[in-house]
Amino acid sequence: MAANLLAKSFPLTVHNRHRERERPLAAAGARRAATPAEAAGDAAVLALCLSDDAAVAEVLLGRDDDTADAALAGLAPGALVVDFSTIAPASSRAMAAALAARGVAYLDAPVTGGTEGARAGTLSVLVGGGADDLERARPVLEAVGRRITHLGPVGAGQEAKAVNQVLVAGSYAAVAEALALGQRLGLPMEEVRQALLGGAAGSWALEHRGGSMLRGEFPLGFRVLLHRKDLAIALGAAAAGGLELPVARQVAAMEDDLIAAGHGDEDVSALARWFSADSR
Repeated sequence: MAANLLAKSFPLTVHNRHRERERPLAAAGARRAATPAEAAGDAAVLALCLSDDAAVAEVLLGRDDDTADAALAGLAPGALVVDFSTIAPASSRAMAAALAARGVAYLDAPVTGGTEGARAGTLSVLVGGGADDLERARPVLEAVGRRITHLGPVGAGQEAKAVNQVLVAGSYAAVAEALALGQRLGLPMEEVRQALLGGAAGSWALEHRGGSMLRGEFPLGFRVLLHRKDLAIALGAAAAGGLELPVARQVAAMEDDLIAAGHGDEDVSALARWFSADSR
């Protein structure tokens, strides 16, 4: 995503908690910042893409005993934070309130489309926040995504991402289960997969991950650990609304098994491993 901003000639300052990850972007023309506060210092728009709620809170607001390096210390009134992370809707609303007290606006803007979409700049961006803030951010969003959808106030983007992750859970698990059945029946499964792509069973997961599932390969697109975190958000939202999500709950249990077996850092397509008893 950052590389696409550079390719669109945005002046870009970058900071990563794992500093070595900044180097390819610096080689492409980005300026490196030593802290989140330094990265935020001259930013009209500060974009975040972090792993979870705790990481967003630490980078934006800092820890109780250390706030000097946090982004909030560098942000000027009138700046805008665009948070591409997937976190709980309540966390997004808390971030927005903390920033608003300093005159800084906030959009929650989680994305979907996988690593393929991130590289190609074709992500779908799910936006919660003010309409005026969205228009300010639109050039940045259009540099990383093809479809920009405004879904309501802060938190609405995260709620839509929870819906997305429930769909991902069901589609990946269904592909893994179906392929396991075909393999057990002794069918030529790559030919079966190709045949099914054009029918009612066709899906993004079958097209982009089915082949590697059949080969027992799980190149990283989105970690099992992170998807399990996202399912917890969705399950919590459903529970608060009095709704049961049996498919999502079953996939969460499958992912718990995989994580316990040491597969948490593999791609979500590693759900195919669950059908092999010796891998969990």
